[in-house]
Amino acid sequence: MKRPPFLGPRLRDDDRGATIVEFALVVGPMLLLLLGGLELAYNSYVRSTMQGALNDAARRAAVEYPVIDAPGSDVGEQVANLIETTVKHVAPYAQVTVDPQGYSEFSSIRQPEKLIRDNNNNGRFDAADDDCWEDVNDNGRYDRDARLDGMGGASDVVFYEANITAPRILPLHHFLPGVSPVLQYNLKTAVRNQPYRTREAPGVLCG
Repeated sequence: MKRPPFLGPRLRDDDRGATIVEFALVVGPMLLLLLGGLELAYNSYVRSTMQGALNDAARRAAVEYPVIDAPGSDVGEQVANLIETTVKHVAPYAQVTVDPQGYSEFSSIRQPEKLIRDNNNNGRFDAADDDCWEDVNDNGRYDRDARLDGMGGASDVVFYEANITAPRILPLHHFLPGVSPVLQYNLKTAVRNQPYRTREAPGVLCG
């Protein structure tokens, strides 16, 4: 009986189909890199659009009688709705919340009220030592955050913080562990209101 020929040399020298095998090995990482690049570009575009909308809305709200083409019971709500309307063009399912915070100066943003007299020179307010401070929000107490009521008034600074949640455009969370299906954006801007009236000097309280 005739023995079949040994296939070892033939298989060793046969490179037909090698391209398919190589492609199968690299197609996965290539697709992940491509999807990641597209997602990164989209995220940058959405963030840029949102920041531009926030800056534009903040400038519109800086006058005495702002005209903002968006519904809302007050200026803060109108600003949030204007940003959300703009963002919907690039992120249709985004959820937007905007927190406008009034301050007397840029340097006061999220800082305690200014000490006028620090009797024990420890750099912080002590009621027992009868320290004195500028009561910028006129509430009769010392505040660790010198935030004004509402959005402030003439010549005050309004600090806007926008938090935006939007679903990813590509389902990367199905392929990469630990990746959230939604994107979180935190955007900030600060604008000084126009001096449409004279601002009263803050009172000084002690103890």
